[in-house]
Amino acid sequence: MSKKNDEPERWSHQVTEKSDALDLEEGVFTWDDPVRIAASLKRSAEASDRRKGTPYQSAMSMLTFYVNRAGDHLDDDQREVLEKAKDELRKAFGRE
Repeated sequence: MSKKNDEPERWSHQVTEKSDALDLEEGVFTWDDPVRIAASLKRSAEASDRRKGTPYQSAMSMLTFYVNRAGDHLDDDQREVLEKAKDELRKAFGRE
């Protein structure tokens, strides 16, 4: 149970917060700079020794997972930022 409002924590929140694949910077998906988000995810993926795929796969997977799980709870402006972060992540890994 969440201490904030007695509702159970969603498994997707737990994955984002405690992922075995990446140690994410706090609040990375709330930032408003797609380049900064992509750079942070890239650093996290490259530093992780627990990921199963390549750093690119892990970073993109975590970003896509967050966008998909947020669903309607993600406002349009932040969804746009995160979609642009996907493009920036491709550029950062030379996958344009």
